[in-house]
Amino acid sequence: MKLIDVTNSHSHLVNNQLENTDAVFIKVFSLGSTTVIFSGAPTHQDVILQNKNRNIKNSEIHFAIENILEVNPEDVEIFPAPHLVELSIKV
Repeated sequence: MKLIDVTNSHSHLVNNQLENTDAVFIKVFSLGSTTVIFSGAPTHQDVILQNKNRNIKNSEIHFAIENILEVNPEDVEIFPAPHLVELSIKV
């Protein structure tokens, strides 16, 4: 799997999130057909994995934990939903 930074292609999303949340940074990545949104705030970091065509695979979740959040999986709160998973850690 390979993350491709596509933040510049999502300027409206980035600006909207920065204006309406406590996030201090937003990064958007492509992981194949899955969009990955990484945001950081003073008290937490979140990763949202979204795929409009299918549910998120466990391998994609583990990849995001290891390569984006860079923490132990037991430190991550995982919130699954259809076609979406949110990963959250406190900092």
